[in-house]
Order: sequence, then structure tokens, then C-alpha cells
Amino acid sequence: MLQVKGLTLTHRKDLRTLAEDFSFVVGDGDKAVIIGEEGNGKSTLLKWVCDPALVESYCEWSGEIAGDPGPVGYLAQDLSEEEKAGSIYDFCAASPFFFDQTPKELADIARQLRFPAGEFYSERPVSSLSGGEKIKLQLGRLLFGRPALLLLDEPSSDVDLETLEWLEGFLNGFPGSVVYISHDEALIENTATMVLHMEHPREGRPPRCTAHRLDYQTYASQRAGAIAAQTQQARKEKEEYDRKMEKYRRIQQSVEHAQNAISRQNPSGGRLLKKKMHAVLSMGRRFEREAEEMTKLPEVEEAIFLRFPEGTGIPAGKAVLDLCLPELRAGERVLARDVRLHVSGGEKVGIFGPNGAGKTTLLREIQAQLLARRDLRAAYMSQDYAETLPLDQTPVEYLAPEGDVPSETKARTYLGSIRYTRQEVSHPIRELSGGQKAKLLLTKMVLDGVNVLILDEPTRNFSPISGPRVREALRAYEGTVISVSHDRKFLMEVCDKLYRFTENGLVLVEKEEIFV
Repeated sequence: MLQVKGLTLTHRKDLRTLAEDFSFVVGDGDKAVIIGEEGNGKSTLLKWVCDPALVESYCEWSGEIAGDPGPVGYLAQDLSEEEKAGSIYDFCAASPFFFDQTPKELADIARQLRFPAGEFYSERPVSSLSGGEKIKLQLGRLLFGRPALLLLDEPSSDVDLETLEWLEGFLNGFPGSVVYISHDEALIENTATMVLHMEHPREGRPPRCTAHRLDYQTYASQRAGAIAAQTQQARKEKEEYDRKMEKYRRIQQSVEHAQNAISRQNPSGGRLLKKKMHAVLSMGRRFEREAEEMTKLPEVEEAIFLRFPEGTGIPAGKAVLDLCLPELRAGERVLARDVRLHVSGGEKVGIFGPNGAGKTTLLREIQAQLLARRDLRAAYMSQDYAETLPLDQTPVEYLAPEGDVPSETKARTYLGSIRYTRQEVSHPIRELSGGQKAKLLLTKMVLDGVNVLILDEPTRNFSPISGPRVREALRAYEGTVISVSHDRKFLMEVCDKLYRFTENGLVLVEKEEIFV
């Protein structure tokens, strides 16, 4: 069991409090998901639970872990460059428990991971593994230590649909406790038994971190219902209060007018009006006390607001893409043969397939063709945001290259709508989280009024709070979308055509074939 008491985390650079007096308990067998917007401190919380030394370079903290949660296994968001450069054997041998494993124990772990047991001794470079293979290898190294508690930072990132389905089974079947971060809503819905929500409702206000022993869908539904009910009650009370205050102001003005008009030769009338004004002022003080007790509008962290402008559509009969590749290559390697794809105006196409099959290579081929077209306004979002973002610029400089006041004001307004803080708009882009970079790229596409979006894993870094808004915006987008994704929600809700990428080309599939 994990028990955290009175945890406060403060970022040194901005003096921003990420968590304040946060206490929670994760019981044996619980699967707890940490949710919250990008930059709210989810990864910092996970690192602190693993070892406070991991956050001391950039974060001050107070609080404690009560009792002993048992052996802990921590999966970081990214492998180090040294780990990527080494072999699988080097990676496994870095665990102090690796050489304690018997052949049977290694075989049992490999079977659990659906990973070849002999691969633990392989000299293959870790960098050559697919996203799914890397996750399985990392989990395997954690399992060598027989952890009672797993701390997983984005285990669902960069893995294909098959691996995601396996990961769901692994999490649900793990006998110990799991605390994890994920942006995959389907994974969260299918695995989480409790929710740790890190919210930053408004700048200048303290964060609100809460623990809920509910599955994610129930939590999200109850939260939305509570927010709607409180909002309705607050507005109703405010309308009633405004009516009473309007009546009060009319009475006050009437008495003041009578006081100003009364003759000095009528002192008794003046005394009566003075008493009446005293009663009016007493009424005003009572209304002030009532205002303090009124239901307040809920202070919640709102999801981002993102909407593409109207007029970005392309006529349905216009051919946006007519791709015919006898071979798709990466260097000397043939990834696929006879790759054909026809896309018309307004279509939203989703491409999925195994990790490492060549989907990103295909998308690069598509973007090279479409960005060169003068009859289209196309934009490309790469998985590697550094390919298209000027990392040394600030978000305002990127969105308002003209540098004039109206352009910068407009940029700051848009950045506020996607939940950028005052500090973040002035930070270099390289210091932003993956989610903030993704939001910045989409906002640039909105401002540029593009009519073709070429997107490589567009939702992989969006929180479960912002993800639905992004999908809603893309679903309402009048232009054409060509995307690669493993996000089941995105493929189901945004795309009207789905293609499976195979070595024999693209195969059109029905949603019912892959989402049951």
C-alpha cells in the first residue's frame, strides 16, 4: 500500500506550486491513473514517489510516504541516450536482480510480456526495438525485482494497437499496485480503478489535487455533473441577487433623493428619512453577507478551447492526394509494396499498423507531395516536434513573427485559450512539455487557415481533459485530414476512413473489424 501525506511540490524556476498538502492512499491491487493538463506536475509526482532525489534539482518539496510500499519499479518517460545506445543484454544487466533470475523465472517473465526469453541476452541495440518492444523490455527489467508497486510514466506512448491491448491486460493482471500516467483515454477507461487529479484552476490560485476511488468514466461523469449543477445553482442565485440589488438600489436612490429635496423647515420629516436610510443601509449590509454565502462558480481547470476557422473546406470532388508507390523504402529496406491511397476533399483518413512498419515514412512521402502543391494550404505535424518548431523562439514569437502589438496580442489570446500560463508564453519552446508543443502546432495551423492537415500521432501528448476537445475540433474541421495514429478514440471519432498499413500496401478496413 502506498500512503502519501501532506505532499507539497514547488517548481524552483517559476515558484509555481504543483501540489499543496496532497494526501492519498493507493491500496493493494489498485490501478491509479494520474490525470491533469500538460505541465501540471504529473511526472514530478511520480518521480517523487519513486525517489525524492529525482526532483530535487528543480523542485522543492515537503511531505512524506507513510509506511513501506514494498519494492518499487519505476518506468521513466524516456530511455537515456546511454540506454538506447547499449544492447538489450546491457540494459537487463543494469538491474541488480537480473543475474538472480533462474531460466524458469526468466521464461515466466517473458511469457507474461509476450517477449522472447532469449532476447534478454541479445546483443541487439535497444535503439533498434519498436516502441512496443521497448516498453516490454523496460517492464521486464522492473519485474526482475518483483515489485509490489509499479510507477509508470506514459507506458502507452509510441506503441501500436496490439501492444496497447496487451498493456491493458498486463495492468489489469498485475497483482500489485500501479500508479501510472497515460494520455490514452481508452487505456485509462479499461484499467484505472482510481483517479488522482492534479488541477491548476486559475493563475494565482493554489492547485487542487484530489484522489477519487472511482473508475475514470464514473469520475469524469460525476465531475461533469457536479460542475454543471454547481454552475447552474451559482447562476440562479446570482440572478436572484441581482434582482434584489436592483430593487435595493432604487429604494436607496429614492431615499437619497427625498433627503436632498426635504426642506430644512421640516425637521421631523428629515428624522424619518434618516431612520429610513439607516434601514436601507442595514438592508445593504445584509445583502453583502448573503453574497458571501452564495454558491460560487466552480473553480475547475477548464479544457483547452480549439476551433478551426470556417471556410477551410475543399470541394468533395477535388483530388487532394492520388498516391501510387510501387515500393516504399527506408534506405535499402523495402517497407511496403504497391502503396496506393486516394484522398478527396473533406475526407478524414486514419492509418494504423505495427510499430516500425513504415507509417511515418509513408506520411513523410505524403507531406513532401502536398506541401509542394500551390493549390492547397497544407501543414504537417511530425512526431518529432523539433522538426517544425523553432525551439529557441518563444510561443508568442512563433505565432506572431511580425512582432507588432496587434499580432502579439492575438497570439497571447490564443495561447491563453489553450491553457498556456503567463510564464510559458515567454519560455523558449524547447522548455515546453510535449503536450504544450502539440497545442502550439495546432494553434499555428488554426491561425494559418490551412485546409489539409498531415498529422503523425496528433493526440499522443494530450491529457484526457484536453483530448476530447482536440478530437471535437478535428471532427468539426472542414478541411482534409491524413493521419497516422494508434489512438483508438481518435480513429473512432475523427476518421471516416481507416487503413491498415501492411507490407503489401494499405488495406481499407471497417471500424467494427478493429474496435469491438
